[in-house]
Amino acid sequence: MNTCVSSSTLLTTNLILSSLVPSPLSKNIAITGAGIVSPLGMGWQANEVALAADRTAFKPVELFDTREFIAKTAGVVDLPTESLFHRIPVHKQTYFDRGTRMLLMAIREALAQAGRENMEGIDAMVIGTSAGAMPLGEAYFEHAHQDTARVPTQLSRAEYYQPQRQMSSIAAEFDWRGPIIIVSNACASGANAIGWAADMIRSGRAKRVLAGGYDAIAKLVFAGFDTLHALAPSGIPRPFDAHRDGLALGEGAAVMLLEAEDVRQSAALGNISGYATATDLHHLTQPDPAGKAAIRTMTSACAQAGVSPAQIGYINSHGTGTPFNDVAEASAIAAWAGDAVAGIPVSSTKSAMGHLLGGAGAVEAVICLMALQGQWLPASLNVREVDPAVRFDLVRQFRRASLDYALTNSFGFGGTNATLVLQRRSA
Repeated sequence: MNTCVSSSTLLTTNLILSSLVPSPLSKNIAITGAGIVSPLGMGWQANEVALAADRTAFKPVELFDTREFIAKTAGVVDLPTESLFHRIPVHKQTYFDRGTRMLLMAIREALAQAGRENMEGIDAMVIGTSAGAMPLGEAYFEHAHQDTARVPTQLSRAEYYQPQRQMSSIAAEFDWRGPIIIVSNACASGANAIGWAADMIRSGRAKRVLAGGYDAIAKLVFAGFDTLHALAPSGIPRPFDAHRDGLALGEGAAVMLLEAEDVRQSAALGNISGYATATDLHHLTQPDPAGKAAIRTMTSACAQAGVSPAQIGYINSHGTGTPFNDVAEASAIAAWAGDAVAGIPVSSTKSAMGHLLGGAGAVEAVICLMALQGQWLPASLNVREVDPAVRFDLVRQFRRASLDYALTNSFGFGGTNATLVLQRRSA
């Protein structure tokens, strides 16, 4: 039987406990497989081609009626129409939401890249999500509101609305019965899931962990951001532009297979070298203007990796394109990097695909891995006039580069901050 745990409180507790376990700073965590599904494409190669072409992926939302919303577009994934599950009865597959299907595709790519046909030998799965199977909850409410009579399918909607039920279905698809841990702390969920998985391996609690994050477009989430006036009216986000006016939503999934460095280091695509998380306790939706928690996570993650800011060859910023976030993050990067800030390339790939919420941190971590593998930097698109707060090297076009370390930031509502440091595979 699968063991599913879903609680951001449990995450915080375990992170505190794991930090008490002595861990050598030099112990890297090998990434032996990675999978990615984003509005830019299905899989590593499709995303790499799109990023190299400075392509954006925003289009009108047709999943629900957007006439009452400010924004009408988002980064929407073109999912295949054929069934993606092979072991699950067809009548149950109607309760698998879009996000779960994306996650399944990402898991399959990660396993294939690692040379695995199944999940045998994997000790745990740690998955981050913010909205989970929200569309099923929406459907439950809609049917309950329209018809108070008992409807047989309502019980299934309530059951499969829970993210642990979706994850159990994925486990059943692989006939895998290991522990499943679900991390849900807003837009930092995917990054924290990868970080926690790395900590499990670093502390000796596991040798192989499949970790990542996912989220799909949902009407309730779209309406929430619209109500906050956080969405760009044009539908096009412009992170770090002086006149940016909001973010765009997107959907996607990404996972990494993490292994202890002494298990299959020769097969590593790269390493997770550092991870840190912190809470700024400033505001429910707005970041601390000084970026104090972000400074702490960048500093701590680099300390664990044993690198200085000057050694970071690329930062994939949180970079939502909202007025408050971008200035706070730019200020935090400048304070953290000090005199080295002008030489650090930074971009926001949300400018190309939108904000993937609980999946953002995982997708952006895989993009960092891709950049380290290919020795290139993705662009921060749609910038017309760079914000005066930007003191780093803002990458505005795809470019070739030489880098050994990449850092990715993920910040979530409620003040959750997470930073991952990835290292290029040693020759």
